[in-house]
Amino acid sequence: MTDAPVTGKGGGRTTLRARVDALRASDLARAGGLAAAMIANNVVALGSTVVFARLLDDYGSLAALISFYLILSVVGQALQVATARDAVLGQLGEGPALAATLRSWTRSLLLLTVGVGVVSVLLRAPIASAVGVDQEWAAAIGLPAGVLWLLLSLLRGGLQGTGDYRAVGISLVGEQGARLVLGTALAAVGLGVTGAYLGTPLSLLAMAAYCGLELRRVTSPAGGPLAGAGGRKPIPAEQARPARRLRDHVAGATTPIAGLVIVALLQNVDIIAGKHRFSTDMASSYGATAVAAKVLVWVAMGAGFYLVPETSRRHADGEDTRRVLLNAVAIVLVCALPVLAIFAFGGRQLIEAAFGADRLLAIDALLPLGVAFTLLALTYLAIQYLLALRRTTFLAPLGAIALAEPVLLLTVAPSNPDGFAAVVLALQALAAAVALGLAFTRTGPAGRR
Repeated sequence: MTDAPVTGKGGGRTTLRARVDALRASDLARAGGLAAAMIANNVVALGSTVVFARLLDDYGSLAALISFYLILSVVGQALQVATARDAVLGQLGEGPALAATLRSWTRSLLLLTVGVGVVSVLLRAPIASAVGVDQEWAAAIGLPAGVLWLLLSLLRGGLQGTGDYRAVGISLVGEQGARLVLGTALAAVGLGVTGAYLGTPLSLLAMAAYCGLELRRVTSPAGGPLAGAGGRKPIPAEQARPARRLRDHVAGATTPIAGLVIVALLQNVDIIAGKHRFSTDMASSYGATAVAAKVLVWVAMGAGFYLVPETSRRHADGEDTRRVLLNAVAIVLVCALPVLAIFAFGGRQLIEAAFGADRLLAIDALLPLGVAFTLLALTYLAIQYLLALRRTTFLAPLGAIALAEPVLLLTVAPSNPDGFAAVVLALQALAAAVALGLAFTRTGPAGRR
């Protein structure tokens, strides 16, 4: 908080400067700034999709590779939340001790990146075959990129734990901006799909370096007002030793990781399966159509930032938490109405404007896929709600549905995107029914689920 006075002489009216300073320091302003950064991140990501879809003849391969990477990135998403929570509580050390913990994790993950990279190069042919692409060197990028994402997620979590939301927001926008610029440049000079995909690990490295420097600044004894986690006084530098091993930190987040892996499979496996069943042109068209149809999943992820902490708070207070889930579901459904209307009546114009006229082969699948991924957005909210209540009953049934999806999709006749969309819609409806049914089932008194 600022040291500026909040009243005038004699206890008069609050000064304008004090009001501005108080607003900047408020939780609402910091959360709003981070939310704005996430919106900007998604806008730039959409711009990347449009640019690459127009730049590459084989956009379907890039879409499949990105889907492969997104499935791998789930662990990082779960660990970022765990890292932020534990850093706030001081369980990862404070000040220099927090920095020591994250440095230790950084060294381990950089070594793991190198090791995984060597293995991926050696196994690039079978990895490319599994993903369904011809670009073997691009396929070798996925696993080490997943490890780099894990590193960046941990560093972002550390910044969140120190309250440096500004740096987190910059890293979100910077990651997508660097990916767009670097990927476009590498693809344009002749590296094609491999170059476009290589922009992903390069942007992760750049943002990991930025976050590392910011953490060094805010955790140093003289770094800033939040040098100690939660604003506490940092311990002496000579006592700065890692407070927790990385393997123990990962082990503590196994349930959220499992839940988000299920979401990632349900969200991305159809594009990978499409690369195995469709021609190059059809796979590219289906990939573009599926990317457009998944817009509401991002809305659900935004609503999840409200859902999880509010559910946890009300659960701890012994209140009925189901209204929180209802509010989040309502947000998604309200947003779904205009989106699905656009898909129904202006879908062709939308895909043509965003991806080009040569990406219209799967246009009839847009509306059923839009409905399917609206249902997935509801499944995501239900899973986050159940995780906030520390309930795990959803893992087995939803895991079975996620594993069944690629098997069923590979039975669809080649060049039949409508059949593909029908399978996706049926499975997403089943998953949403299971997840929401479990979420709204009371297993005990409020706060005792």
